[in-house]
Amino acid sequence: MKVKTKRNISGFIFALPWIIGFVCFSAYPIVTSMYYSFTEFNMFQAPNFVGIANYKQLFQEAKFWKSLYNTLYMTVLGTPLNLAFGLFMANLLNKKLKGMSVYRTIFYMPTIVPAVASTLLWIWILNPTQGLLNNALKSLGLPAPNWLGDPQMTKPALLLMGLWGTGGIMLIFLAALQDVPKSLYEAAEIDGANSVRRFFSITLPSISPVIFFQLIMSVISNFQYFTQAYLMTNANSTGGFNAASGGPENSLLFYALYLYQNAFAFFKMGKASAMAWILFIIVAIVTYALFKTQRKWVTYGE
Repeated sequence: MKVKTKRNISGFIFALPWIIGFVCFSAYPIVTSMYYSFTEFNMFQAPNFVGIANYKQLFQEAKFWKSLYNTLYMTVLGTPLNLAFGLFMANLLNKKLKGMSVYRTIFYMPTIVPAVASTLLWIWILNPTQGLLNNALKSLGLPAPNWLGDPQMTKPALLLMGLWGTGGIMLIFLAALQDVPKSLYEAAEIDGANSVRRFFSITLPSISPVIFFQLIMSVISNFQYFTQAYLMTNANSTGGFNAASGGPENSLLFYALYLYQNAFAFFKMGKASAMAWILFIIVAIVTYALFKTQRKWVTYGE
């Protein structure tokens, strides 16, 4: 008994740094934000308890619903688009060709570029007058949209930019594709199944757990979409920043960006905390719904 107790104490001591870090940097902020969501708090004065007033005010704000719509737009359209493109690239890179390792490295490289650097690069690429993309479109006689100035084109521009950074999704799909048993393809080929039939009948069911994992992670990531929108909305011609900007007609005012504005531009920390908990509830509900659907299309097995 003494030996077991001694081992438990030793294990607790080794785990103590993580426990302290979790309590100080995760558990305490979570509990505190819950309390702040029911208060009026500007970080310079003591919080004043106001009940559910912050939640009521948010549900009555047009900017709140606009930010939620923009975020849902990016989640509903961006998630399947990124997954499909990542799977397409993984299929291409799964071929047995000479120098394939070089191609895999090239296609994965954009993923290791920091989000800030890649966003600034795309701001130049999408420049309506001098941008690389519009110059290419003009040379082909195609219309050159105002990607960052037209409210109808700002979110499609972000979707286009998102495809450039799907290397991580591609890499996980590539590993999943290489784990599919070759015997299944050989048996299907003997039965006369063409490449399309093999893809939908063998490849997709075999990698469905990986698709489900990528789906969950992409949905959660898109609900927290922030960095690209922050840089694109705040950069102006003078090189300064406007922390309260939401882009043309608030077309780039994503939920996380509006939360940031309330917390650090308007100093409404109570309101921002309420937004954080609303986002948590939304993500939890969506994740739960996705987990309920996996029984119908995710195949687990050897």
